[in-house]
Amino acid sequence: MTILFSSPRRLIVGVGFAALAVAASQTSALAHITLATAEARPNAYYKAVFQVPHGCDGAATQAIHVRIPEGVIGVKPMPKPGWTLAIARGAYAKSYQSHGKAVAEGPKEIVWSGGSLSDDNYDEFVFTSFVTDFSPGQAVFFPVVQNCANGEARWDQIAANGQNPHDLKSPAPMLRIISETTVAQAGMDHSSMGKTDAAAMAGSDIFKAGDVVVAAPWTRATPGGAKVAGGYLRITNNGKSPDRLVGATSPGADRVEVHEMSMTNGVMKMRPLADGLVLKPGETVELKPGGYHMMFMDIKQPLKAGETLKATLTFEKAGKLDVTFKVNALGATGGASHQH
Repeated sequence: MTILFSSPRRLIVGVGFAALAVAASQTSALAHITLATAEARPNAYYKAVFQVPHGCDGAATQAIHVRIPEGVIGVKPMPKPGWTLAIARGAYAKSYQSHGKAVAEGPKEIVWSGGSLSDDNYDEFVFTSFVTDFSPGQAVFFPVVQNCANGEARWDQIAANGQNPHDLKSPAPMLRIISETTVAQAGMDHSSMGKTDAAAMAGSDIFKAGDVVVAAPWTRATPGGAKVAGGYLRITNNGKSPDRLVGATSPGADRVEVHEMSMTNGVMKMRPLADGLVLKPGETVELKPGGYHMMFMDIKQPLKAGETLKATLTFEKAGKLDVTFKVNALGATGGASHQH
């Protein structure tokens, strides 16, 4: 198995896209590879879920290489049917304690290869790990190389101190370390959250109906004359059976739709999900710019930063859930808990 990160060459590939209407123009962030859960506590277990939303300029993804940063130990990747899994091991810069024993080496790179993920499809690549003694507020980066049928995309740019990662063309997936105090301030009973990552929900607005937990709904301010707005949030199904987001309404819009955005031959395409958004048992789905999202159609007045927008989500099993979307600044790339 070729270990790409040992090579000195560096190829940065940005995937361009054509402008869509006003709705899609609000999705300013490139749909790069990201972590589904972008926050974790130090000295705690962490499930890394790498979200792959598209291929390379329309070509299918054939391999994913993830470099493991120093201080992330005990890595155990999840096999994927149809893919070959390879683990490159190596020595750590220092020794770490794990279950009362010193650990001096472990996985340094994970490679899933031999599969074929169409540019029209989305998938996730997963491993469990233990995050060691990082400082709260520290950023931990997981450089990724995406091999495709026509080349590769290297998601390995790391933001300098004080630099916004969203300003980079090919940012490495980033994990923000948060403190126990931050988690406690969320005012939540962690034991009641089931498989929801409490750290990722810290500081967010939380709404619950049945086994469904909705966290951090947000939208962007709209320019005068705009008739559409995007809606973003995280949904976790803590139940033992699938559920489905089948619809939504809002007093601030004539109708609300759930959309999927994808890249085809360098062109960003958006389509409504006629059958709703499926939520697997124990799964967290993030609706965000460049991927699944909600669209408030024919909004009745411009949205202004600092205001809120009410909506009611309808789930197939959990029923109706009233939520409140915070309105962030025009051009914002994330909710309050996602700003870097």
